[in-house]
Amino acid sequence: MSILSGKKILLGITAGIAAYKTASLVRLFIKLGAEVKVVMTPASKDFITPLTLSTLSKNPVHSTFYDKEDENELWNNHVDLGLWADYMVIAPATANTMSKMANGTCDNLLLATYLSSKCPVYFAPAMDLDMYIHPSTKETLNKLQSFGNTIIPATSGELASGLIGEGRMAEPEDIVSFIENDVLSKLPLKGKKVLLTAGPTYEAIDPVRFIGNHSSGKMGFAIAKAAANLGAEVFLISGPSHQQINHSFVKRIDVVSADEMYNAAHNYFKEVDIAILSAAVADYKPKNVASQKIKKKDASLDIQLEPTKDILASLGKIKENQFLVGFALETNNELQNAKSKLERKNLDAIVLNSLQDKGAGFATDTNKITIIDKDLNEKAFELKSKVEVAKDIMNEIVNKINA
Repeated sequence: MSILSGKKILLGITAGIAAYKTASLVRLFIKLGAEVKVVMTPASKDFITPLTLSTLSKNPVHSTFYDKEDENELWNNHVDLGLWADYMVIAPATANTMSKMANGTCDNLLLATYLSSKCPVYFAPAMDLDMYIHPSTKETLNKLQSFGNTIIPATSGELASGLIGEGRMAEPEDIVSFIENDVLSKLPLKGKKVLLTAGPTYEAIDPVRFIGNHSSGKMGFAIAKAAANLGAEVFLISGPSHQQINHSFVKRIDVVSADEMYNAAHNYFKEVDIAILSAAVADYKPKNVASQKIKKKDASLDIQLEPTKDILASLGKIKENQFLVGFALETNNELQNAKSKLERKNLDAIVLNSLQDKGAGFATDTNKITIIDKDLNEKAFELKSKVEVAKDIMNEIVNKINA
């Protein structure tokens, strides 16, 4: 899966012959799983139709603040468009539009949206070779980059004038590749490896029955995705869970029992930079597992239990430079128990959540956490969706390892 999957991309199209290529560009973004909205300058509609782009993007295409021929037409809010986007891409970017961007001129919807945007902005110049090398164009390009915008360099080739030289807009495939690589290069966990455990473990009693718990794996899977979105290569060791994840940076390893999770965690631990153990591992397992289904009898059934291996403590004993994070799900003396676990198991941080908090714990879509670091500093968070909680956890880890 592309790093652009799930991202909101606002494509700005200006009046250059290369505008015809934007149909392919929209299609590529959509194919990668991005959501695309298009803003055009009025003159760009001479080169490609809004109908084509709205059909491909599955969103209305905007080119004016309102439709003068429709008195009931709503105002196209440039501020909302600018704030909606995760990335803005202006392709083709003509000399005229780039000059206006550089000098704050705001005479159409696209420029108003650009000036309102809060996201990273990419622009792909397209013009004839003499225009491209003109000193005023060079000054414009430098000025735009000084504002924090990122240029997707023009290439050399046959131009609309018939001349051959520099000024040709990068091909759609190259634009997408450039943005993907640029986004990745700026992610805080690029080049890092993360081990993550999630879900419950099932400890067999017989071929039919097991000891388990109510963990759904939602929290762990959300953390795995959050880590991958920050550029990390993630090894997700999951107990039995219905959760799904589709990310090219995540390798899922399915296990069932605590012993299997222990072995898998130790198999990957030495090569990772960060380990986050969010799985709800069973504390006990049957000492003897029946080979056949145990038949129901009138008499009571006694099952001898023995402790499972403590995965978190075992990793704490052998860790070198890894940043090790544990979870504590408590019902009483929450902070005291979490801090004790943090110290006993040689952790760098622990994530505490309490079953006393409404909306926290197993099988919910929300969670309420407190993160405690090895210096016993506490940081509490409000009740949030587990997706947002996962982002909070990963942001705190990034801050700690970069401190």
